[in-house]
Amino acid sequence: MKIALIQLAINDEETKQDRISRVEGLLAQVRGAELILLPEIWNVGYFSFDRYGEESETLAGETVSRLSARARELQAYIFGGSIVERDGDKLYNTAVLIGPAGDILGAYRKIHLFGYGSEERKVLSPGKEVVAVETPFGKVGLSICYDLRFPELFRRLVERGAEIILNCAAWPYPRVEHWLLLNRVRAIENQCYFLSCCCAGTSRGKAFIGRSQVIDPWGTVVASAAERETILQAEIYPETVARAREEFTALKDRVLNV
Repeated sequence: MKIALIQLAINDEETKQDRISRVEGLLAQVRGAELILLPEIWNVGYFSFDRYGEESETLAGETVSRLSARARELQAYIFGGSIVERDGDKLYNTAVLIGPAGDILGAYRKIHLFGYGSEERKVLSPGKEVVAVETPFGKVGLSICYDLRFPELFRRLVERGAEIILNCAAWPYPRVEHWLLLNRVRAIENQCYFLSCCCAGTSRGKAFIGRSQVIDPWGTVVASAAERETILQAEIYPETVARAREEFTALKDRVLNV
């Protein structure tokens, strides 16, 4: 299965509409990929908290609608990264998985909001639901950035049948080693493919680490990026998840269940 991770460089000069148009151009470059990933709050810039309210959208808004059109055109699944979703008087950090027909297969509101050097926890409301989506290539779990630090979320995704877990992120410097280690650990302990797409560039003077990754169920890094904008492409083999779990039965051998 061919996948592509668009590690987008963020900057404070580009308008939201211009960035969406630029992403549409990058999506055209990965025609043939069956699954495409984007990073966290890429359309606004994660640290632009003062713009969250005015730039928020519903899931029927401009960003998701334009990604849905591209999914239909490319006949691909698009994990659209996340947007600031408006629902009534609340705002959420929401990631969507869009199918080749352009329909929203799953929407996940970030459960673990970041408070260290971030206003996310002040501006947004936390999600409540764990989201795993059935697809022809296996069940897919959705997660966002800071979620990486909370293993119980990923164990619940696996209990719901997840074989591939997607993560969109806007992980900033300096915690590079945390990011690299946690991605591999989540793949290893859950015996799944773990695909993470992180921002590059800067938002309000804070630099993102990039380093998007594709990791297999054995914890092997199949593909990884550096810190600049890039398109990371790889092939994964979803059928190997069941084989890995059958060969090395760590998930079956659990004694303490959350």
